[in-house]
Amino acid sequence: MALQYAVEVPGEANPLTEGILYHVLRSAVSASPNQVQTGTKQLQQWEKAKGFYPLLQPLTLNESVFLDKSLPLEVRYLAVIQLKNGIDKYWRKTATNAVDKEDKAAIRDKLLESGVSEADQRLALQNALVIGKIVRFDFPGDWPDIFQQLIQLLRSCSDPNAYRLHLPRALLVTLYIVKELSTGRLLRTIQNLQGVTPAILHILGAIYVEKVQNWQAFFREGGDDEGGAIESIENSLLAIKTLRRLVIAGYSSPAAEKNVQEFWTLSRTHFGEFIPYVMHEDSPLAPSVRKMIEKHLVQLSKFHLAMATTHPADFVLLPNSLDLVRDYWSLIARLGESWGSKSVDGATIGTDGDAEDDDKSILERVGLKGLLLVRACVKMVFYPAQSFRYQNAQEKENRNRATQMVKSELLTDDLVREMVSALVTRFFIFRPSDLRMWEEEPDEWEKMEEGAEDWEFAIRPCAEKLFLDLAKNFKNLIIQPLLQVFYTVATPDNEDILFKDSVYTAIGLAADVLLDQLDFDSFITNTLVAEAQKQKPGYNIIRRRIAIIISQWISIRIAKDKKPIVYQIYQHLLDKNDPLNDHVVRVTAGRRFREVADEWEFSADNFLPYAPTILDRLMALVQEVELPETKMGLLNTISSVVERLDHHIIPYANNIISLLPPLWEQSGEEHLMKQAILIMLARLTNAMKGESRLFHSSFLPIIQSAIEPNSDTQVYLLEDALDLWSSILAQTPSAPEPTPPELLNLLQYLLPLFTLDNETLRKAIEITEAYLLLAPASVLADNFRPALLQELAALLGNLKPEASGTVTHLMMCIIRGADDLGGEGAVKVVVGDLINTSFLAKVMEGLHGAWTHHQSHGPYRELPSRAVDGVVETDFFTVLARIGLASPSTLLEALSTIGGAELEKTLDWLLEEWFGHIENIGDLPSKKLMTLVLTRLLETRAPWIMGRLQNLIVMWTDVLGELLDGCDDQTADSLYWPDEPNAYHPNEPEAPEEARKRNLIYSDPVHRLNLVAFVREHLQQTIKEVGGEQQFQEEWLGRVDKDILKGFGDLGIM
Repeated sequence: MALQYAVEVPGEANPLTEGILYHVLRSAVSASPNQVQTGTKQLQQWEKAKGFYPLLQPLTLNESVFLDKSLPLEVRYLAVIQLKNGIDKYWRKTATNAVDKEDKAAIRDKLLESGVSEADQRLALQNALVIGKIVRFDFPGDWPDIFQQLIQLLRSCSDPNAYRLHLPRALLVTLYIVKELSTGRLLRTIQNLQGVTPAILHILGAIYVEKVQNWQAFFREGGDDEGGAIESIENSLLAIKTLRRLVIAGYSSPAAEKNVQEFWTLSRTHFGEFIPYVMHEDSPLAPSVRKMIEKHLVQLSKFHLAMATTHPADFVLLPNSLDLVRDYWSLIARLGESWGSKSVDGATIGTDGDAEDDDKSILERVGLKGLLLVRACVKMVFYPAQSFRYQNAQEKENRNRATQMVKSELLTDDLVREMVSALVTRFFIFRPSDLRMWEEEPDEWEKMEEGAEDWEFAIRPCAEKLFLDLAKNFKNLIIQPLLQVFYTVATPDNEDILFKDSVYTAIGLAADVLLDQLDFDSFITNTLVAEAQKQKPGYNIIRRRIAIIISQWISIRIAKDKKPIVYQIYQHLLDKNDPLNDHVVRVTAGRRFREVADEWEFSADNFLPYAPTILDRLMALVQEVELPETKMGLLNTISSVVERLDHHIIPYANNIISLLPPLWEQSGEEHLMKQAILIMLARLTNAMKGESRLFHSSFLPIIQSAIEPNSDTQVYLLEDALDLWSSILAQTPSAPEPTPPELLNLLQYLLPLFTLDNETLRKAIEITEAYLLLAPASVLADNFRPALLQELAALLGNLKPEASGTVTHLMMCIIRGADDLGGEGAVKVVVGDLINTSFLAKVMEGLHGAWTHHQSHGPYRELPSRAVDGVVETDFFTVLARIGLASPSTLLEALSTIGGAELEKTLDWLLEEWFGHIENIGDLPSKKLMTLVLTRLLETRAPWIMGRLQNLIVMWTDVLGELLDGCDDQTADSLYWPDEPNAYHPNEPEAPEEARKRNLIYSDPVHRLNLVAFVREHLQQTIKEVGGEQQFQEEWLGRVDKDILKGFGDLGIM
């Protein structure tokens, strides 16, 4: 009945008691979906309640008050998971609904007890995780004595008479505490750990040494306590897992610490002692015991590698570290002896149909760490900025000493030659398991080989990275020996396939090192062409390598006249009818052709003869492969070809587009595939120019699904959807051809994008400008324009200068669009909206703040909060200039409305700031624009502008001086573009938007008006209107400084 009560009564009616909590937990782990749903919902409601987490803890400790029975394991497990998740969400003091201080204290009181006493391994692990998380939050502030408690606990648990379970549990808790603190990046967290490290190292080190000695003595001498020996191995493994993290994170300069030096020496000794236990095939140890010792070796190798990468100088300065590296290299050389296949016969699947076991041997796992360790040493010498972080002179000296030691004592000429030889002749060669997997699971194998980001986890890619480092930094040592080997295998007659492949691998990796030493063009024509066509077993391996090596050299050095041969090779490698072009060969060629298409000197004309066949084969291959990652890689190649062929892609567009809908459907939640498809569509649209309009209607629903508010895919696809949207707008033909209504319908989704991140805002503004050019009437319509201006007004004043510039530029486009569409009347409507939305008020507020700032002087003057300066001030004045140039009366009416005082008072400070700011504008078109509008103000003949005649003359002299500088014709400024007798005709097809943008620029008054004539005409008209030259001289010109008049007169305008 109690259970039924807990399930059926609404959550808020359930009081939080231990009894009801127990039943709710039972519900949440029951087999009934309804009970699970109800129990989970109740737990979610309780997780924010005071007292919830302390009540969970007794359930995890198996201290139930019910019927004196042990609680079911699944209930206790759910309780500890709830506790762990609650710590993540609510333990921080700043968290919403943070756990109460008293609740935290109650939980901490029993934490160590719960961690040490738990018999079940799964629960013990979760308890350790809980303790680690809480220590990270609460040490040292709310739990200052945790490490004293922990050390005391470790001491008591390591007593021979202690209960045997307690020590491994105490070590597990210690491990997760150190794990949590060692991953901290805050200086405070690091310092807290470093403060307690010596004490923990002392007790843990003693436990580790004792336990290792125990099981080693048992191995040597035997005895009856086999169970005790196995416990010792388990405990020493837990200890070394903690110790390796503690030493790395717990000391800023480990090499200076005596206890670290001793432990380092011990780690090397143990490394040498443990290897024989697991390396001999006839070892008497049971497999489970060998596996435990192998885990010790892996932990020690992780420790050595972490020291080299985290504390590189300390690594070198610790005792016998370079000897340790040599020991690792000896193991690597030993691994190399049995690494590669001896022949391509391994390419056939065994009689049982199974490839080799995937479990890596201990020699391979330790050998991989050894390769990484050697690479870390190379990086110390040749890439010190990536390796070293020093803060004082001593650390700098240590770095220099360590670098010199590695360079002179470790990386000797002989060892470098030995390493390069081993890498090329041993580790670049495929193993039998590689060749079997090639045949058995070609898609998976090819994907694995392409996964360059996983190089740290596999021998061959790691060996390739190390070889590349050595090749770049020891050129003089390795180039000639490498070339000698190369010339012996680089002939069609040499049929040592696996060795040839490994040498070609080295030649491809070292392309930028060998570019002046190797005639790769001759290699293509004399060797690769023949080898790509050779019909012998195993030559699929060489064909794959040919696809790779050409892609590595294409951007380094391949002559233009050899590019057609390259295209023919790839065309051949993609041919499914050739039996040696197996799945791996064709997919590799398909992927690698992307580098060929992307290279800088790619010529569409050179490629066109091969485009139909290569594209057909690539598209067929996309449909043939199964893995989404492989489909996407091939799709990216096609996408690159589309981009490079530009308008030449039109004949193939139908086939490419028909390939995409099934891929979109198959991708499901695979958003990377959808992104690749959107990129492809954008590139196709741009490449096809106006011809793409036939497909636009099918693309628009995809865009809509990604840009709709609250769309599930917006977070993944928005950026690429915006690029496609922008491309479609750019390629949509201009009037008189009507704009598709489906495209106009997307306008409604544009405004919500203005509230997102800066990059989305930038793109949204670009798209709005594109709509303005394409369909200005739709953007300026009453059902869209006011909302758009409201969004822009909300943005103004809250953006960085660059982003603010995009907003003001859009506003200038809107004003020009209104002027072109409906003249002065339309501009008045837009300006009315600018007043209603407070856009103009913000502009004026910013400019007034700038004027106020310029009235004050001294080093301590501050910019008023809403004031603008620099380029933002220029942008603000440009908005006023566009209004004034379209209609001076509209600008003056707007200023009168906003100013709230007499217009002349507003104009007094505004014109003073405007004339003063023009001198600081570097952009000549902006200068000319402002000169045009301020000159137009003379049309009013008002005293507030006539009284600033001196300002006008200074401005004319300055701006015209710049615009006429260097011009042979002094009667027209350099920004004046008179009508050309022959209109511009592009040589290549262009996007319709390009023509629209060109028309926008050419129709700009800045380029349609000659400032020389404009000033002359306005000045002459003003003189005439005020009563003639004598009246003008007496009333206005007489107030102007004579030197200023002389400078203006020298321009010869009047």
